[in-house]
Amino acid sequence: MAVEDGKKQLLHLVFGGELKKLGGTEFRDLDSLDIVGIYPDYQTALGAWKAKAQASVDNAHMRYFVVHLHRLLDPEAKVGG
Repeated sequence: MAVEDGKKQLLHLVFGGELKKLGGTEFRDLDSLDIVGIYPDYQTALGAWKAKAQASVDNAHMRYFVVHLHRLLDPEAKVGG
């Protein structure tokens, strides 16, 4: 799973939505989840997460998350080596 620049591709998903309760992780409406995208590395995903989180700062129930898809796809692989 190498990308063109020689770095290993470590997929990350960025998504978010309104939570039922502050501090929880249960979403109010699964049909309205915002799937921001899938990114080839954590740094790129973090940039997308930060932009979405800052854009929704006025809604206290809105939360965005970064999911390490590479860990789900290959749970026995060691990151970084």
